Amino acid sequence: MNASPSQPHPAEWTETQGLLPSVERDLPAGRHQFHKEQMMVRIREDLRTTPVVPARRNPFLRRAVLLPALACALAGAVVGGLALTGGGDGNTSLATGPALTTRIGAADAQGADRLLDHISLAAADTSEPAVRDDQFLYIASKVASTYPKTVDDRTTVVSEKLHSRQVWMSPDGRNGWLIEPGNTSEDGITLAGPNPPSSAYHRLARLPTEPGALLRKIYQESDANRDPEVPRDQAAFVAIGDLLTESYPPANLTAALYKAAAEIPGVVAVDDAVDAVGRHGVAIARLDEQSGQRTEWIFDRKTYAFLGERNVQVEPSETFKKGTVTFTVAITRRAVVNEMKEVPGRAG
Repeated sequence: MNASPSQPHPAEWTETQGLLPSVERDLPAGRHQFHKEQMMVRIREDLRTTPVVPARRNPFLRRAVLLPALACALAGAVVGGLALTGGGDGNTSLATGPALTTRIGAADAQGADRLLDHISLAAADTSEPAVRDDQFLYIASKVASTYPKTVDDRTTVVSEKLHSRQVWMSPDGRNGWLIEPGNTSEDGITLAGPNPPSSAYHRLARLPTEPGALLRKIYQESDANRDPEVPRDQAAFVAIGDLLTESYPPANLTAALYKAAAEIPGVVAVDDAVDAVGRHGVAIARLDEQSGQRTEWIFDRKTYAFLGERNVQVEPSETFKKGTVTFTVAITRRAVVNEMKEVPGRAG
């Protein structure tokens, strides 16, 4: 599935005035993380070689754990498109802005099935290149997040500047590379490891493409491994979103994922949503009633191509005001390349 991006322009965020102080707590549900084993190896390596920035979160924790083991079993090491608020190279320039906010689009429970049907048909009709074992899957995105930051016992809500992220992953998932300025060194970090993530292309290709069987597998993994504070249906919805974002699922699996999502209770259509680079589209979404955040998958209005994802606080919480965008990603390029760190159109 290809993003087919339009010309990027700044996302339509407004600055929140008079930020309320918040208690120090972990990020809300509705976000994800790297494959646990690979993540911990990289964290230990990073701590040995780089200074620690106390006020910033670890650069390799991508969206905070919603369903830890399900991320390992289904979503894998590279999911969702965001390394949180790093500082692995000592750079503290990213998380300095006020909270990102947005207009909340109207939700339509009756329109979700119809919209997902259109999206599924468009995904199934998407042509995709053959992927050789010696090639790499390349995904470029623009990302940002909002979170509570505590310095000297004072907590404020801050946001990263929108920044670029590039990932390369071998089809078997055993080799890969991440470059995300501010959250990795300039040259990036390896994603290689002995245990390939389940978001690897080869593993995705082995998942069932019958929507019912696929959804049963997602629920099975979720029930066994999800955070007990996360509602069962929300965990399944987020797991599907992980597989749609920073991975390269075959077209038939992508179509099946959308059909499976239509069977999850609480899924709605949203009339207007904006991705990280300002592209307006329609969205498929689900509200996590515990956190008050709505996870939105954003699609082009005409082609139904997947544009990106965001988390929006639709009900005010102890930490975030209504309308706060806690996470946003826009997929700007997916491609198959021949070499690690090769950028489509030029030498890597």
